Amino acid sequence: MLLLTLASHSSLQILHGAKREGFETGIVVSTKRESFYRRFSFIDNFYVYSDEDQAVDKINSTSNSVFVPHGSLIEYIGMERVSRIRTPIFGNRNLFPWESNQTKKMKLLELSNIKTPMKFESPEDVDRMVIVKLPGAKGGRGYFIARNKQEVKEGIKRLLEKRLINNVEDLIIQEYVVGIPMYFQFFYSPVLQRVEMTGIDIRYESNVDGLRRLPSDLRVEPTFVVAGNIPAVARESILPSVYEYAENFVRTTRNIVPPGAIGPFCLESVVTDTLDVVVFEFSGRIVAGTNLYVDGSPYSWLYWDEPMSVGRRIGREINLALQKNRLNEVTT
Repeated sequence: MLLLTLASHSSLQILHGAKREGFETGIVVSTKRESFYRRFSFIDNFYVYSDEDQAVDKINSTSNSVFVPHGSLIEYIGMERVSRIRTPIFGNRNLFPWESNQTKKMKLLELSNIKTPMKFESPEDVDRMVIVKLPGAKGGRGYFIARNKQEVKEGIKRLLEKRLINNVEDLIIQEYVVGIPMYFQFFYSPVLQRVEMTGIDIRYESNVDGLRRLPSDLRVEPTFVVAGNIPAVARESILPSVYEYAENFVRTTRNIVPPGAIGPFCLESVVTDTLDVVVFEFSGRIVAGTNLYVDGSPYSWLYWDEPMSVGRRIGREINLALQKNRLNEVTT
């Protein structure tokens, strides 16, 4: 069987893991990036495209294959084109529209009894420090902090002028929770019927993480563009509540967006000084922070006692499903 993915985000980890699990591998890559990916011997097949419509055609041209999505898929290809993919997709493709809509995304978290930041429907309602976020996987581009409703209005005006948004209603305005960011990575296995923690990361963002190097009296507007990731391990006393969140999320998605969460997902959180975990967003697919753990994280070793990246874990789940004739339970 062929496992393929789109060249970007976590594609190297996905295909490296697939090869470790004995699969033939394939990458759907733009002509501009082909030479870079040719450097890696674990990629068996190259499906080179010149535009996004052709990328979908390349995916659909494969046989006896499974396509593995990641966080850049919809941002690069677009929701309408992704909906035309006929090749079986690992995970739940029905979650894609929910991920791309901030209001629906937060609703899933709330229905899962997960603590989330206060949300403001309108700039007029803002009465505290907030962060304003754009829809989709923008990697933090365009996000901004505002201390009051006037700064929210000014920031939205800049976004419209720069054409970073078309509709103000697509934005999400959230209370800015003071704490440290921790992104909890999980994997739900329909075959083994369990939730596994696969790692924790912290996003390294420019320029907000660089401002600490500047004198305190030099005022620079912070931005939140993700440039990399840093590994993290949580206090063990935090983990029970985080696992409860993850299991609640799996149950909720099974009821609201059947067949529910399959494979990797991430609860993107802030941990306060009282050790409350507040989840401000989720990703329903593999996140780029998993790239830290190509040989496994401190948590994945507890389950497998062998090198197990999330990319390899995807391959392992597909292998387990094939052995039990249950591939339809891990693909949509």
